[in-house]
Amino acid sequence: MALPATLHHFAVQLADVDREVYQDLELRVARHPSETAEFMITRLLAYCLEYREGIAFSEGGVSSTDEPAVLVRDMTGRITAWIEVGAPDAERLHRGSKLAGRAAVYTHRDPAKVLAQLAGKRIHRAEDIPLYSFDRDFIDAAVAALDRRNTATLSVTERSLYLDLNGTNLSAPVEEHALV
Repeated sequence: MALPATLHHFAVQLADVDREVYQDLELRVARHPSETAEFMITRLLAYCLEYREGIAFSEGGVSSTDEPAVLVRDMTGRITAWIEVGAPDAERLHRGSKLAGRAAVYTHRDPAKVLAQLAGKRIHRAEDIPLYSFDRDFIDAAVAALDRRNTATLSVTERSLYLDLNGTNLSAPVEEHALV
């Protein structure tokens, strides 16, 4: 019998000054047994940094082979943004880029290794796909502050994150890398 997902609740006050997005979010994030806490935190940050109408975590979670970790759909149900987390394979990123108007990758891993894994591979519009990375110490500190019920304030200014997660104050830049 498969282990069930662990449900985490997040009450997030989002203030993305860069995009002029100010929103209070109540999120329930199911963490699959094979998903690391680092991946889940990165998935949450990707959701917040990409927040717009129609955004959702994929229904299958990390076990979904047909959808990315985070996606955005328009009112007709068409996918308009394909947001991968971690170190996606090139074929998946290629398919997502063709399917959606926009694709992006958010990673908690070493960006040089992720870029090396994708180098030379066929990826549709690779030049238009940003890879965003977070400092490893920032992710580790966020994981240490993680609980099943979480309150967070996330401010984004000039691509720098200021996160208060359950009373732990953290900050880090969001580094952007080009796939090609």
